[in-house]
Amino acid sequence: MVLIHGMGTTPVSMMLLRRRLRRAGHTPVLFGYYPTFEGLQSAVTRLVRLIDRRVDTGHYALVGHSLGTVIIRAALGHLENRTPSACFFLAPPMVACKAAKFFSRIRLYKLLTGEMGQLLAVDAFMSQLPMPSVPTRIYAGVGGLRGAWLPFGTEANDFILSISEATGRFEAEALKVPSSHTYIMNSKLVFEDMARTLEAIAPGRAPDDRSRKSL
Repeated sequence: MVLIHGMGTTPVSMMLLRRRLRRAGHTPVLFGYYPTFEGLQSAVTRLVRLIDRRVDTGHYALVGHSLGTVIIRAALGHLENRTPSACFFLAPPMVACKAAKFFSRIRLYKLLTGEMGQLLAVDAFMSQLPMPSVPTRIYAGVGGLRGAWLPFGTEANDFILSISEATGRFEAEALKVPSSHTYIMNSKLVFEDMARTLEAIAPGRAPDDRSRKSL
């Protein structure tokens, strides 16, 4: 399993999830990237190289948090011979989100997040990203505050993304998690659902209806 962190964090943010997955018998590998210093294509190239180097069987899964899911989707076209068995998207920006559009006008945000941070605000780019053809689970945080005076109004959100931004056209199938955007990877609910899905799609086993569905 390859675990890819979100923007503004490091691979350390995925350590708890990695420990839980390891205890469950999986082999998680952390992938780091540097939006301040590299572009999307550089991160995609390094991810594909890591998969080619570390995955010695045809069975592996990709786990992305936030911007990490964008890197996964951008890499899918380069993985024809190394297609993952499953993908897990934690608080993914499925569309160009309001937060990115707002902050993309601020110079400090541009400097810290580079090209990838800017792309999150581009409708045309986000809409053309492919979705995996393999079983894919979306986990959307709903632990944010709601109120008519707040940025997301009364819509469920994780403080960074609204539920509609984190699920796109797949809201009905997504698992809603009472968590914030930043810490959703630490949710035990997320881990337990991932573990059940992985068990159901293990080689030699017929997947159940839920794990068969590609969101």
